[in-house]
Amino acid sequence: MSDRKYRQRGYQDEPREPRREQAPGPKREYTPRGQPPDRPKTFNMPGFREVVRCARCGNELMAATAWSPDGTCARCGTDLHTCAQCAHFDTSATYECQRPIRLRISPKDVKNTCAEYEPKTTVERETKSTAPTSARKAFDDLFK
Repeated sequence: MSDRKYRQRGYQDEPREPRREQAPGPKREYTPRGQPPDRPKTFNMPGFREVVRCARCGNELMAATAWSPDGTCARCGTDLHTCAQCAHFDTSATYECQRPIRLRISPKDVKNTCAEYEPKTTVERETKSTAPTSARKAFDDLFK
């Protein structure tokens, strides 16, 4: 009987040589194609912006319209000074408002005169980019 644990062909047929330590070679510096190595590559990363949107249709609103007490949405025509459009609106809070109020305002999608009103703003990624001035510039920008 063999002293090996496994009898498959090729398993420990020959004794292996110990591994040789490889000396660390000179460190290569990575430079992007077409970019001089003296400066880092600049990326055109999209920015972020604060946006006020209509609670019913999602239309982007102008800041002046959202703050005015008589403002209405240009697309669907709903009132904007409502609880549903407010930043403090929370369905799980008392009277559905995060601020301490004495009376419940109902319905939530009709214009009201609440003193705590603040339009709900969301932070969105800037997805629109500036268009290149020419086709040649657009082509060159692909390989920067």
